[in-house]
Amino acid sequence: MGMGVKQLVVGLVPYAAMVAVQCVQVGITTLSKAAISQGATPLILAVYADAIASLILLPLSFFLNRKNRPPLTFALLCKVFILSLIGITLMQICVYTGVSFSSPTLASATNNLIPAFTFLLAVIF
Repeated sequence: MGMGVKQLVVGLVPYAAMVAVQCVQVGITTLSKAAISQGATPLILAVYADAIASLILLPLSFFLNRKNRPPLTFALLCKVFILSLIGITLMQICVYTGVSFSSPTLASATNNLIPAFTFLLAVIF
């Protein structure tokens, strides 16, 4: 009986993690709307979010992947910079700009449509 409960809990962990991620995203969207209504710009919010993420993720990546880390070359740094600038930062600026013109509810609903749009683009192309 104890093993069945353990398997049930282990099986529920991914679902609990997905619910937690959605709750955090809703909280961040709501806080960003409050910050924008107080006068913050979407660009500043994106810069702060990226700076906080960098401060958290860079030390983790260096400590957890010491053995299998690729050599850090200038070309690799340029690729990472361009991908992060075009991908994540541009997306964050667009989301924060959209939140400034609408509500956090609409931003959360649109965020949940991303898998459907990805599927449609995969079918088309």
